[in-house]
Amino acid sequence: MAGSVEQAVGGRARLATLLTDASTAALGAAGGCVAGVYLRSSTPGLLRLAVLVGLPGRLFKPWWRLHVGRPFPVADAYRLGVQVVLPNATETVRRYPQFAAGLPFPFGSVYVPVPGGREPLGVLTVLRPAASDTADELLDRELLGRLAEGLGAELLALADGDEAVLAWDGEPLCVRPPAARPVEPRVGRFTWDPATSAVDADERLHALLGVRPEQFGRTGPALADTLSRADAHRVLTALHETAAGKPPPAPLSLRSGDGGVRLLELWPDASAADQTARVGGVVVDPGPAVSADGAADLLPQGVFCLDRLGLVVYVNPAAARLAGRDRASLVGRPLWDVMPWLTGPPCDDHLRSVLLSQEPVHLHVRRPADGREPAGDGDWLALSVHPGPDVLTCTLVPASRVDAPAGPAPDAPAHAGAHALEETMAGEHALAPLYRPIALAIALTDAVTARQVSAVVMQELLPAFGGRRLAIYLLQDRHLYLAWETGFPQGFLAPFDGVGLDARIPGVETLTTGRPLFFESMTQLGATYPGLPLDADEGARAFLPLISSGRPIGSCILGFDRERRFSSQERAVLTALAGLIAHAMERAQRYDSEAALARGLQQALLPRRLSVHPGVETAGRYLPGTQGLDVGGDWYDVVDAGNGLALVIGDVQGHGVQAAATMGQLRSAVRAFALGDHAPDEVMSGTNRLLIDLDPGQFASCCYLRLDPATGCAQVARAGHPPPLLRRTDGTTRVLDIPGGVVLGVDPQAQYPVTELELEPDAILALYTDGLVERPGTDIDDGINALRLALAKAGAAAGRRGGRSLAGVADRLTATARYAAHRPDDVALLLATRRTASR
Repeated sequence: MAGSVEQAVGGRARLATLLTDASTAALGAAGGCVAGVYLRSSTPGLLRLAVLVGLPGRLFKPWWRLHVGRPFPVADAYRLGVQVVLPNATETVRRYPQFAAGLPFPFGSVYVPVPGGREPLGVLTVLRPAASDTADELLDRELLGRLAEGLGAELLALADGDEAVLAWDGEPLCVRPPAARPVEPRVGRFTWDPATSAVDADERLHALLGVRPEQFGRTGPALADTLSRADAHRVLTALHETAAGKPPPAPLSLRSGDGGVRLLELWPDASAADQTARVGGVVVDPGPAVSADGAADLLPQGVFCLDRLGLVVYVNPAAARLAGRDRASLVGRPLWDVMPWLTGPPCDDHLRSVLLSQEPVHLHVRRPADGREPAGDGDWLALSVHPGPDVLTCTLVPASRVDAPAGPAPDAPAHAGAHALEETMAGEHALAPLYRPIALAIALTDAVTARQVSAVVMQELLPAFGGRRLAIYLLQDRHLYLAWETGFPQGFLAPFDGVGLDARIPGVETLTTGRPLFFESMTQLGATYPGLPLDADEGARAFLPLISSGRPIGSCILGFDRERRFSSQERAVLTALAGLIAHAMERAQRYDSEAALARGLQQALLPRRLSVHPGVETAGRYLPGTQGLDVGGDWYDVVDAGNGLALVIGDVQGHGVQAAATMGQLRSAVRAFALGDHAPDEVMSGTNRLLIDLDPGQFASCCYLRLDPATGCAQVARAGHPPPLLRRTDGTTRVLDIPGGVVLGVDPQAQYPVTELELEPDAILALYTDGLVERPGTDIDDGINALRLALAKAGAAAGRRGGRSLAGVADRLTATARYAAHRPDDVALLLATRRTASR
């Protein structure tokens, strides 16, 4: 027993090492600042972040868990098995707006699937500074691919046939990235005389600027030009304003000639012996242990440094004094433990921004009175955070030095009064990110059914506020019916399903009054509604009315496992989110009605059975898409045509009622032409003109084949449709080269050439729509070739069993599409074979 435990622990340690090494190597391959690996979890369809390098885990917590079906780059890389590269914020917003809403900073990213047999084992992820365009020499995609392949091979070897051991269900391991080349910490001081423009600098400044004392121009303009040629005007302006008594509100961030960052701090200096008004200044080159030699201890402003995991690695005396704590209790501990007033929104967003975009940020923060616990009063401080290769250099100065506004500071919560500030700190999830309404709104645009809306609320809303339970009721005939629930004890909500609007329960009253109801504990809920069944002895509840455009839709219940307060801002955000949910639910109800109509129309239009001929066997299959209305314009048909048989397959553009209706009209037209035994080119031309007359602007593809069962002679015409496949009796399978015309509905004068071919007995002819062969990120020709190989294999398998089951072949060719969770398009397949005389 002990041996098996030790073996499991050793395997877990080896797994962590493999993931860490791959993530670290990916940083260099992609020029990144943050990397990590997502792995499959024991929950089907759920990926979990296993390792995170270069970013505190709590700053990435909203993305620890990702469903493979969500519109996120990690999910697409996993589901499609292809690299996803987002060079900059513009491309991220265009392709993944929901992901961009959560991380609204200028950065790029790349996602590489980790191969593992039938499906990837996970996704290797790198976040990196934004590229100016899609061409980026620092990104070695081939090397990243090899890293992912190598990681996949090592993970499979570690699993030794049991991939369940690779499932990750815990929190991510947070790892420090390898240190950049050591940078000697440098701090230089100077004074500037505004009357003469003379500069007096110490030796440290000469070394920092890389000039010998005799080469240093001892004037203000020379100093500004040496510090930063691009920002020289900013330096001169700051010198003169400081001399006039208005120093910069925060250290100036300057770019040196080599692209590095330098910080310039200025203050009026009246310490000269002649009492002349001079300007004192210090230049800091931020790097690892910026004050290892104690130079920064002398700075008048507060300076402290964080490593890339949020650990405080240095604090100067001024920063410790402003933080209200001694230096020994600060160094070596996480920022959120020793200075909690510098964490949580919006500070977390700013820290994420610095770590990902490598650009400095400036904001105002409110330090509580004792520097430890949140309180109603305290001091406003100006915080600046500057990026470095291994550490973040932060400066703190009293806001009074920067003419703090009379109200709350720009980046402080608008309600930062005594009681409101206390409210915002109540509970671990006291203030959900302010971008949550945007993220939820974007996610809801992709949800079209009531079930999908409910799933989005569960995935996006509950984690943001620390909720564990959700129930959504929808209004119908003055009764509330349960549409979705999660987290509640089994059967607990059943008595409330179908309750009338006259019942005195919170889920009803929040809808009838239009007011949200918040209860900080079950005790408070029970006292307000005596006799109401309660599902727990503790926990908070929020009851939200779902009202869209003044029309009641239903009510939403959020449950929390422990008591908590709801800040005024949380209440406002939750109320706004309820409006978004109500609007999405109203849209979903309209969708359900339209979908029911479209499905009924489609079922009525698709053939219930195919025409039967003693010399020909046929089999057809249709699968609706899983996006939109699940109803499209694909169709197939078999029609008697004189002494022959017509095989037809088509695909109308679009989905929904309109596509289904157009499909029905085209099917009827083709049947009419076929029954009249018109030639294939005449059928195509006549149907083309009909579609143009019916609905200009809509188009369809089609393939029409007239077969003589007695001779096997076939005539084929094609209008923008994928070419047929033919499996011969000797097993060879090929794509038929059939010249075609343009799609139907575009050109009234279009011509559709006819091609003749012979269908020998027991050969299989396959007609299909593009939904069976198209895959995102791959060429359609690759899909057609894959179908050709599948037809060859399926035909051979049927032949080995003796006799041929064409229906079985059709089932095998559509099996992958049938069981796929996501079908972006409809799928239609029509197979035909001539029977031999003995059959």
